[in-house]
Amino acid sequence: MQKWLEELSNLVERDRISWGESVLDLHSRDQSHHPTVRPDVVIWPQGVEEVSRILSYCNGKGIPVTPWGAGTSLEGNPIPVKGGVVLDFSLMNRILQIRPQDFQADVEPGVIYQDLNERLRHMGLFFPPDPGARATIGGMIGNNASGTRTVRYGSTKDYVLRLKVVLASGEVVQLGSRASKSSSGYDLLHLFVGSEGTLGVVVEATLRLVGMPPDSSAMIAAFAHLKDAGNAVFEIMRAGLEPCALEVLSEECVALIKREMALDLPVANLLFVEFLGPSMSYLNEVAFTAEELLKETGAIMVQKGIGRDKRDSLFRARYQLGEMIIRSHPERGFLTTDMAVPISKFPELLMFAREITRGLEIPAYIFCHAGNGNIHVALMGKRGDDKEWDLIRQINEALVEKALELEGTCTGEHGVGLGKKHFMEREHKSSLGLMRRLKQILDPNGILNPGKIF
Repeated sequence: MQKWLEELSNLVERDRISWGESVLDLHSRDQSHHPTVRPDVVIWPQGVEEVSRILSYCNGKGIPVTPWGAGTSLEGNPIPVKGGVVLDFSLMNRILQIRPQDFQADVEPGVIYQDLNERLRHMGLFFPPDPGARATIGGMIGNNASGTRTVRYGSTKDYVLRLKVVLASGEVVQLGSRASKSSSGYDLLHLFVGSEGTLGVVVEATLRLVGMPPDSSAMIAAFAHLKDAGNAVFEIMRAGLEPCALEVLSEECVALIKREMALDLPVANLLFVEFLGPSMSYLNEVAFTAEELLKETGAIMVQKGIGRDKRDSLFRARYQLGEMIIRSHPERGFLTTDMAVPISKFPELLMFAREITRGLEIPAYIFCHAGNGNIHVALMGKRGDDKEWDLIRQINEALVEKALELEGTCTGEHGVGLGKKHFMEREHKSSLGLMRRLKQILDPNGILNPGKIF
């Protein structure tokens, strides 16, 4: 090991490679409940050529390499479970070029997506995927990240036009083009989106941008029962109202937000809806129709025309909900589930989640990207209490099995990582073998983020 550490040190400047205890600890965990595992060394590359040299060397020596963005993953996706090298891309964080007339931006993988949108804001453009945490573009591509806006704008894969990728061998390949559409050959570009760094390392991306609508309108609806909130989601989608956000929060979440942020909210199951549009007159008409639908589906209270300040507070509360939950239970760890089903099955999965968590002695919070049928349940277990964690794992298993039974998926946006590996055969059946063969072709020595997906 000492020999290859010395040889790796010759590939980059000495201040960009470290095997110090604190550095290894910082790269041994993400934000999930999965056990920590230290890498042997952390390297901060600054260019494509450096990444290529590092991978070529590691491939020849059989040294594992795990790409690292911001460590905000929730399924252990960047934990270096086989040790080896962690490539931290925080120094490859340049916005290389913005072409407003083409609605495109070229970026390095370490760019934080909020920082990109801050640059774009003055041009009337934005990059829509919005997972909430300060995630890097590289991490979002690796996980095919989604978020609150996905119901209208789609997920990360819908905004990646071109990638520069370094393969395990060190070979640099370019995938896709700057054209807005193409029928040219196999779609290798999207093979790498969502691959969690197991097939290649993204070193540059061309992203598609969209125009920012000038006006927005938000509304909330309170429901006595979660199932009614789920049915309301279906009705709004069926009416063709094209919401930008459809978020369901259980009454436990609302009570916590109300306590932490002192927001004027009823303690009930809430549906938060946002619309974007060209004018306030258009949005008022949409909101009127939505209000009627919400009342017809059992809303006990509808508040529309929410001002910008309250709208921003509600979004901020939704983004900070995970941190609030953790902060409220300092003696507990957490597991957050992440299933998604077709919209027609969303109310059924929502009620299943409600029933399976009803009366638990452990805290449980249900929150959803409802417009995509994506349900999260945060389950809080006492650290070191094997009985509680066995129960949490059983609940997670039951929820995933129910989602698969309803023709859904075991992971809507968090990725496979470590936590969902054992569901892959159940979900993908014979096509999992094809995935294995693709992995073998692109990474024959198995050095890229080993221990994930399979």
